[in-house]
Amino acid sequence: MNKQPSSYKVLGIMSGTSLDGIDLCIASYFLVNEQWTYKILAAKTLPYSDKWKQILINCETASGAELINYHFEYGAFLGKTALSFINESKEAVDFIASHGHTIFHQTENGFTFQLGHGGSIAVNSKHQVISDFRSQDVALGGQGAPLVPVGDQGLFSAYSCCINLGGICNFSYEKKGELLAYDIAPCNMVLNYLMKKYFSKEYDLNGNTAKKGKIDQSLLNQLNELEYYQQKPPKSLGKEWIFRKVIPLIDLHTALPEDKLNTFTFHIASQIANTIKEEQIKNNILVSGGGTKNLFLINQLRKCGVTVFIPDDQLIDFKEALIFGYLGIKRLREEINIYKSVTASSKNTSSGGSYLP
Repeated sequence: MNKQPSSYKVLGIMSGTSLDGIDLCIASYFLVNEQWTYKILAAKTLPYSDKWKQILINCETASGAELINYHFEYGAFLGKTALSFINESKEAVDFIASHGHTIFHQTENGFTFQLGHGGSIAVNSKHQVISDFRSQDVALGGQGAPLVPVGDQGLFSAYSCCINLGGICNFSYEKKGELLAYDIAPCNMVLNYLMKKYFSKEYDLNGNTAKKGKIDQSLLNQLNELEYYQQKPPKSLGKEWIFRKVIPLIDLHTALPEDKLNTFTFHIASQIANTIKEEQIKNNILVSGGGTKNLFLINQLRKCGVTVFIPDDQLIDFKEALIFGYLGIKRLREEINIYKSVTASSKNTSSGGSYLP
């Protein structure tokens, strides 16, 4: 058997549900004494044009032919974007790991779909591509999510728990030697929706708008009673459930816009606090994702008794893209990158499709 390399240079690409743009992260990964370490070499977020934002929003209701066309077109766009970034950074990468953009995540119906065809990315980037990380796990009866926990375990094991405050809030931790993780609650997806609807802004800077409001107890009670919070893990959330269950509940409520924001921000913090308490996790917690920059949300977390460590802005912004690079390495090495203890699939897998240019 050929000896595996002990170092890689990878471009990880991530597009989150909040539609704030494409995260691109080139990093070196080193295996030393069976422990992976990393160094970020170049990273940037490319905001979506209005055209691409509209396409990604409309994909859910597109015809079959339109969706396939967008799948290849978006792949080509990602490939050209990746090649441009590689040339700009002057970093020669071994391959590209792309998450794609989630259009459907309906594991109860047996499918998930991330836009951005791997072959199209490979051809247009002139690099090998690993993509489509989720679908095999779903085919095996799993949730196909969250995927970040394997990276948390491999790269951030110094922390008792890692929380991602992204479009959806999720977390991971080890319990009795077993990796566990699940989605806790909707997060920036709802906060950004409320800001756009009521204040014509993309997001709530520092949580300043939410801070002006107050908790509406009636709305908070209805949110806390959503059936998802009664389900036992493994479990995961999709955009469809949020826009079917959560958004209408908030839209129809009579609370003032600032109060809706305040209430939902507290709802996120309290659900995280409940989860940390229930899972008996020690307060050595790493937080990342866009919500980490929401100072009001972080303060609400602390008021709920959760002590968190906030890393530098680069790790906050690019941790997920960094981890997908790591998942790509695990796939190339044919090592497990999705655990059944996380997703409830029938077996552990080394998932992702590989495409050569």
